[in-house]
Order: sequence, then C-alpha cells, then structure tokens
Amino acid sequence: MSPARIISREEYLLLAKVAEEAERYEDLVTQIKGLTQTYGALTIEERNLLSVAYKNMTNALRNSWRVVDSLERLEQSHPTGRTQRQLALTRQQRNKIERELTDVCKDAIRLLDDRLLLNVTAGEETVFYYKMKGDYYRYLAEFAQQQERGRFSDLSLAAYKFAYKHALASLEPTHPTRLGLALNFAVYYHDVRKSPERACHLGKHAFDEAVACLDHDDDSSLQAMRDSMMILQLLRDDLVIWSGEMQRGIESLPNK
Repeated sequence: MSPARIISREEYLLLAKVAEEAERYEDLVTQIKGLTQTYGALTIEERNLLSVAYKNMTNALRNSWRVVDSLERLEQSHPTGRTQRQLALTRQQRNKIERELTDVCKDAIRLLDDRLLLNVTAGEETVFYYKMKGDYYRYLAEFAQQQERGRFSDLSLAAYKFAYKHALASLEPTHPTRLGLALNFAVYYHDVRKSPERACHLGKHAFDEAVACLDHDDDSSLQAMRDSMMILQLLRDDLVIWSGEMQRGIESLPNK
C-alpha cells in the first residue's frame, strides 16, 4: 500500500480559494488548518482567507442570533398561554444558535492559541492575530450569561490591549491592520463595556492620528490606502453615532 500523498502548500491554497468562491467557509477553515499543521506559519494571503472564513461564519450566526433574540423579547412582552409555547420554541432556537456560535468562536481561539500565536513574528502579524483573538472573545461576550460574559469580556480586553500596544509601537497610524484594530477595540468599549465615552476617545485618537499622516504616507500600496480609507469612514460613522448617544445622555440628566 503506497503512503498517503502529502498535499502541497499550493494545493491547500487552491482548495481554500475554491471553498471561498463557493462560500463553503467551513471547508475553507479545514484547508487552512491542514496547511498550518503541515507547513507552519501562514502567509498574509492564507491568514486573510482564514479571517474571511471565520468572519463569514460568525456574521451569519450573529445576525441570526439578533433576529431570534428580538423575536423572543417581543413575545415576552405579550404573556399569553399561546405565546408561552412560542417563547419556549424561540428560546430553544436561540440556544441552538448560541451553541453553534460558541463552537465557531472557540474553534478560532483554539487555532490561534495552539498554533498561530506560538511562532508569531513581531509587528503586523502579532497585531493581526491578537486583534482576531479579541474579536472572537468579544463575540462570545455579546451573548454569554452574566458570569461567563465577564470572563469573556476580560479576555477580549486583554487581547485588544496587547494588540493595540504592539500596534502603536510597530505600525503606522494609517496601516489598515492598526486602524481595523482601533475600530474593533472602540466597538468593544461601546457594545461590551457600554462606554461610548471610552469608545469615542479611542476611536477619535486613532482617526485623528491617521488623518494627520495621510498626506505624508507615501509607502502604502494603493490597496492598503483604499482599505485604510474604508476603515476611516466606518470609524467616522461610529463616532458620529456614539457622540450623539453621549449628547442625548447629557441632555437627559436632571437639571441641578
């Protein structure tokens, strides 16, 4: 019996790209896992594919969770006998989505801890992976019960802080990975810590620093600059929303 043929790196990458085109993101993750188990550290293209896969898997589940959670809250506001049965079924569906989302998030974190972060190089790669770790702990914190929510929130914060400290020291203010980290870290403060003030402070600092450097950044590629501009637009949109929330909060305070 002939030994099993080892799949080359190029073949793993081809299969991953085919899976992405077919929107089979679980298969994409499987191919990248096989690649890193066989060949070690990922290239920028390979890790971007992995990020796309996990992002699409979790986005679909997070959107489903929000819809079902809203339906459950709506049914809770109409406590009838018929609605109690509907509520139980809706809660059952929400729990199913939560289990699936938990599995995907923990799978991403496990891959980071067990493989990708073991031999990570300083600079952009470190920022990328620790940002990713912060993201998936943040997703877990969004729907976890109180005790677990606090634990996941703390783990997310620790990953984001490590990534942000490293980004400030090693990446230009206009670098898309640094800007993407700032955006997601600010979202963490707003959505998980319920602090629009801290979200605005972090987001505005990152936005202002990047804008100040735009005219002097001649080293970035056209694609990197496009990515940075897109993130800056998202950051600006969020800052407008969060600033409005803060203003409404001030206006709602009783006059002394």
